[in-house]
Amino acid sequence: MPTQVIFPPHGRLMTKLTALGPYLRQQHSSEGHFFFDCLASCINAKKAPEEREFWGWWLEMVETEAGYQYRYYFGRYDINGDWLEDKVPAKHLEPVQQTLDDFYQKLITLLEQEYSLTLSPASDLSAPTLSVSA
Repeated sequence: MPTQVIFPPHGRLMTKLTALGPYLRQQHSSEGHFFFDCLASCINAKKAPEEREFWGWWLEMVETEAGYQYRYYFGRYDINGDWLEDKVPAKHLEPVQQTLDDFYQKLITLLEQEYSLTLSPASDLSAPTLSVSA
């Protein structure tokens, strides 16, 4: 008989996910679906703040029967406030990748240690699987 997975109440989980840092976008999240992003590297800091675009990543986490699955993408956060999937230029890649790795470490630790929940890549994930550094 399979073990039943127990999920925390949505509000409590939202509070814990918010505490991980400035990644959770509550307005794009809902029961069983969570949206995270990070504007990791400014494309042109000489522009006025409201005209700046950024390189970064976004990650979606969805509830499944066994825990959660994730998909993530790299790209550009444009002047309209939209994410566009795109290859991050080499000079911006390190900070973008590092912020994703740091966030993933915090997320997996929270889900596994505090809630005994799994986080696995979605079956259709085309990007490399994220892993926890030793």
